[in-house]
Amino acid sequence: MRAQANKTRIQLGNRRLSTSRQRRQQHLLDVNVRARRATRYRNRQILVVLSKIALVVAICAGLYYGVRTGLSRFFFDNPEYRLATIDIQTDGTLQRDQVLKMAGLREGVNIFSINLAQVHDRLQRLPQVDEVQVDRNMPNEIDIRITERKPIAWITSEKAVTNPFASDVAFLIDARGILMKEKKLLTEYLALPMITGCSSEALVPGKVIESFEAKAALELLRLTTTSFMQTRFQIREVDVSKGYCLLVTDKNHAQVMFGFDHLDTQMQRLEQFLVYSDDSHRELETVNLLVARNIPVTFARPVSAVLSELDPDSEPAEAMHLPKPAPKETKPVVAEPQIRKATPVFPPSKKTLPYSPGVKKYQSNPSPMPVRKAIPLQRFNQESKPNG
Repeated sequence: MRAQANKTRIQLGNRRLSTSRQRRQQHLLDVNVRARRATRYRNRQILVVLSKIALVVAICAGLYYGVRTGLSRFFFDNPEYRLATIDIQTDGTLQRDQVLKMAGLREGVNIFSINLAQVHDRLQRLPQVDEVQVDRNMPNEIDIRITERKPIAWITSEKAVTNPFASDVAFLIDARGILMKEKKLLTEYLALPMITGCSSEALVPGKVIESFEAKAALELLRLTTTSFMQTRFQIREVDVSKGYCLLVTDKNHAQVMFGFDHLDTQMQRLEQFLVYSDDSHRELETVNLLVARNIPVTFARPVSAVLSELDPDSEPAEAMHLPKPAPKETKPVVAEPQIRKATPVFPPSKKTLPYSPGVKKYQSNPSPMPVRKAIPLQRFNQESKPNG
């Protein structure tokens, strides 16, 4: 009995006293305790972060409110910084009301509330504006400097325009090819040349011309700005409607045909013809510069020839402008007594020529000219000049 009891004790000592159910329950209790601790720690961390964020937001809001209040009190609501002067300077035809309306400026607003970049962009959209400079001068002044584009010609899609000022299809164009339609037109614009027949694209103010013919016409106008060509060959019209050439008419109604390529070379040829025309005192009528050799040229007829055909009895143009000579004074002729002269009597076989005293006789057969005798050339002295 005692042995069995000892054996039972030995067996019970090697076995666990708790059951699996008890052990499972104890493990679940430990997990729950650890989860509660982690939740508390996480909540504490979130609360700290939220507190920091709230503190930062409160500080930023306070700074924003304080800065805004200070700016409003010292700058935006300060009557010293109200816009009182808008100085606009331009070198063209832009009006002050037109500039102010496009820029959106008016007196009385705060000078710090004006966005200078927006004002610059708005004024740059005007077709006739080339460069704009906008400055803010403290405390209450805005300065605007505008450099306008200079038109060099009129351009139209029609073949002929009598009055470009009154035409709705005629536009001004500058050297860059930008179209303009100005409200105030100057009288000097009437002297600008006309580019006609440009119907390959729509003409819109502010748009850059893309026509190849129009660009060639602008290049031709640029080449005529030299000292000689500007005074001698002044272009009045450039017809680009033909498509293969530029038909140019100058102030003297001479027609010159240019090709689209090598305009500088063609201009040099035309300059030679103009120099020859000035030297020969003849006006050019037509010149075809499309060919490089044997250039066809015609000259205008002089005015005197045209007037002589219209009225053969009329005096030439040169003589019409000459002053008439003053009449010579005539002296009274005193009648001299007639003296009867004796007539010589000669044999009928010999006839003599009449002559008067003090005058040589008339010779019907003049004597021949004396013959010059040839003078023999002297030979060089070879002894004195051995190398001769």
